[in-house]
Amino acid sequence: MYNNIDDTLLFSEYYRQWVDVYKKGAIRDATMSKYLMTQRWLERLAPELKISQLTRTSYQQLLNDYAKEHERQTTLDFHHQLKGAILDAVDEGLLERDPTRKAIIKGKTPRAKKIKYLNQFELHTLIAHLELCEEPSWDWFILLVAKTGMRFSEALAITPGDFDFARQTLSISKTWDYKGEGGFLPTKNKSSVRKIQIDWQIVVKFSELIKGMPEDKPIFVNDKKIYNSTVNDVLTRHCKACGISEISIHGLRHTHASLLLFAGVSIASVARRLGHASMTTTQKTYLHIIQELENKDVDLVMRTLSGL
Repeated sequence: MYNNIDDTLLFSEYYRQWVDVYKKGAIRDATMSKYLMTQRWLERLAPELKISQLTRTSYQQLLNDYAKEHERQTTLDFHHQLKGAILDAVDEGLLERDPTRKAIIKGKTPRAKKIKYLNQFELHTLIAHLELCEEPSWDWFILLVAKTGMRFSEALAITPGDFDFARQTLSISKTWDYKGEGGFLPTKNKSSVRKIQIDWQIVVKFSELIKGMPEDKPIFVNDKKIYNSTVNDVLTRHCKACGISEISIHGLRHTHASLLLFAGVSIASVARRLGHASMTTTQKTYLHIIQELENKDVDLVMRTLSGL
């Protein structure tokens, strides 16, 4: 990017131009916003740091300052984004050595995150309360997410052509850009492209709902801008009316996974159904449920051995 080495070049300015040249238009908007957030933090924490002054010590101090207000995982993401620019600066001759080598990642202790989900009785109560009219509505959307565990953007992108009622499957191969200008986008990762089994109730209900609809047009998207909060408000009203725990649309995804795990479905199968990149993600997200199941297993083991 630079033909002449400039000792006065600010690191924040180099990073800004690096993002503009190498990342703009090449990554998803959601990812781009993270790079821009890193840029803002860089300008805030080290506004006068020149790229020629980058050493292991000055870089570590930058990470330490960032870590004072962020958890370790967030600090690690910050480090990875800066490192990409720094390695290119080394290649361009702006730096003699890689100052990110052996960087130590610190961070605040993560807060305990309690996942909100409904139990089987509550989910049954919610589904019974939905008003499923003849036209697509957010109640239909809530039913589909509850029965499939899809992400919000995946469910928005579902078209009539994605259903295979004969085989009782639903193809998930795209997302809807509800945060941007609309339109189809790729899935979160390769593992998110999947076919999942759907139950006979969904087959019967949705085969009637989508009759006559264009095969390649999203079922739940119209000309209006879609907000996550709009659907969450609809779900909250249902939860309050039913007297059950109030959860978000993403909470329905957690509910779906939790019920499958409690029913004895393997972690591998749940991970594939949710479109997780690995079982590790599933295990981390649903650790509390897995621990509960292990406690049940211990009781079962003890009862089995006592009966010998």
